[in-house]
Amino acid sequence: MIFKKKFLNKTVVITGHTGFKGSWLSIWLKTLGANVIGISDNIPTNPSNFEASKIFNLIQDHRVDITNSEKINELIKKYAPDYIFNLAAQSLVRKSYEEPIQTFLTNAIGTANVLDAAKKLSKKVNCIMITSDKVYRNFEFKRGYHENDMLGGVDPYSASKGMAEIAIYSYVQTLMNDKNTNVRIAIGRAGNVIGGGDWATDRIVPDSINAWSKKRKVILRNAKSTRPWQHVLEPLSGYLLLGALLDDNLNLNGEAFNFGPPDKNDFSVLSLIEKMSNY
Repeated sequence: MIFKKKFLNKTVVITGHTGFKGSWLSIWLKTLGANVIGISDNIPTNPSNFEASKIFNLIQDHRVDITNSEKINELIKKYAPDYIFNLAAQSLVRKSYEEPIQTFLTNAIGTANVLDAAKKLSKKVNCIMITSDKVYRNFEFKRGYHENDMLGGVDPYSASKGMAEIAIYSYVQTLMNDKNTNVRIAIGRAGNVIGGGDWATDRIVPDSINAWSKKRKVILRNAKSTRPWQHVLEPLSGYLLLGALLDDNLNLNGEAFNFGPPDKNDFSVLSLIEKMSNY
């Protein structure tokens, strides 16, 4: 009920709405009665959940690159949203090695563009900035990672998400630190999301299904690695709850939150594939 109460008839901007998580979030918010505004430069996969679900018939669909500060400012000023969910990203690790500059621009500068546009609004807006569980410096902790652990991913993708968090921190501490500021911010960190509609490259579930459907073997790069697997609707429910709480709690601003399963639910890549192969 809290979601319906918070998002009914509210204007919500989702950047990256054509992606895996963004498309599901668009459907969920539309179901809750929100006026959804989508901003994305392209449809990242073929096929895609965005097209398969015909989301373009349900929401305002805009093709704008998040690195285009002028266009981002125009759209956010035009719609004056109550909530912004920033999911736009270059989200593939391998691609970040091939296109590091574009990855840094999209993930770090794009994040700053969204915050800068929100800062110029004359009304209250809640910003839920989605980064990644890859922002942490990898110390191989058995306990997993806590929100106050050191940031600093090594690969360009992880580093770009860390840069985005530094930009968010800077805005919160310096440019939006007035107690009367209209902008409230929270950060969501999640990773290893699986579920229907995921057709991205280098993704363990679609890669396995594609291989098996063609009678091919599945090639595992890191079979023994443990991952916090979660269904796509689980972190999205966390993002929505975070947005609702951000709207209510004046003491909540600028904090980061991890979204993942209980520790006992972590299991290896090989274990996931073995479970999948039974079906």
